[in-house]
Amino acid sequence: MEGTARPALGSQRHLFDIPRDVAYVNCAYFGPFLRRAREAGDVGLDLRVRPWTIDRPKFFDDVEKARALFARLIGAAPDDVALAPSSSYALATAAANLPLSRGQNVVVPAQEHASNFYVWHRNAQAAGAQMRVIERPANGDWTAAILGAIDLATAVVAVPPCHWSDGGVFDLVAIGAAARGSGAALVVDATQFVGAAPFDLATIRPDFVACSAYKWLLSPYVLAFLYAAPHRQAGGGLEHHGFNRAGARSAAGSWDHVFELEPGARRYDMGERSNFVTLPMAIVALEQILAWGVESIAATVAPMTARIAEGADALGLGSTRGRRVAHLVGLTRPGGWAKDVAERLWREDRVHVSLRGDRLRISPNVYNDDEDVERLVAALKKHA
Repeated sequence: MEGTARPALGSQRHLFDIPRDVAYVNCAYFGPFLRRAREAGDVGLDLRVRPWTIDRPKFFDDVEKARALFARLIGAAPDDVALAPSSSYALATAAANLPLSRGQNVVVPAQEHASNFYVWHRNAQAAGAQMRVIERPANGDWTAAILGAIDLATAVVAVPPCHWSDGGVFDLVAIGAAARGSGAALVVDATQFVGAAPFDLATIRPDFVACSAYKWLLSPYVLAFLYAAPHRQAGGGLEHHGFNRAGARSAAGSWDHVFELEPGARRYDMGERSNFVTLPMAIVALEQILAWGVESIAATVAPMTARIAEGADALGLGSTRGRRVAHLVGLTRPGGWAKDVAERLWREDRVHVSLRGDRLRISPNVYNDDEDVERLVAALKKHA
């Protein structure tokens, strides 16, 4: 995690392949690749074309580099981080190590992303536990609503730092303290947060954090990270393979079965984690995010979302003002949006956003600039 304030950046559009006539304000959908990340992927493809050049260290070096970079981003140790193919896989790993019992409950917000909902629903049903789904508060105060639902029967509190549809804020420090006070585990899906805003691991003190890499981490699809707190590193992963066994680096060609798992969170690593194409791309992206500084990214994006919210207000559109993160805003329209509004914005105005529930979700990043924002506001005026 970045510890000191940094100034806003200028537009970083030149580092991406985004045509001037495209206003891509949809990082919460997919983060575009850096030009240099694509080049790193090409190098990885060349390596796979010539597999005789792949030696044993190559199965480990990029894995460990990506692990260490993500750990640095959230203020963790590399030993605390596992590689996964998706946030749903990472959260299923967390759930497999947090068994439920009859009479317990799991607290989740309504309309939570599927990855942090279905696995708890399934496990609660199997155990005879209760799914305590907290409805969206009318005043936008998710934190108070979640805190009011935690009791001594709560086993797990599964929340994001912000709601994926509109950026509504969850105070994870307060929620984490309440969870610990009740003996519950705090499980966070930080996919729509890490890389866009500072994530204070030391004060939140979560048990598990999952984060897909293809959004704000500007990395390829089918890659995610799982943070496991030190006291949650004695469990088992979803898969059993040679790479999460003790001494794996030096075990090339061995036919011995090793039953001791790797120490720390490496035991939770997915199988076939050594992707020679996607990991180098992710490494370039993570290094760039750290070089920019997450606080500088947030300071760059905040004025853009503020201008978007201001323009939306002038059009009579609603937004989560005062209780949302700086990098994501969800707009509501009296009477609701047309189901094809996102498609029309793209087709007619070259503005790319997402419709999520009844929210038109807008999520700029450092590759956007004032011209993109003004084009978006003008397009909203046309379609609202």
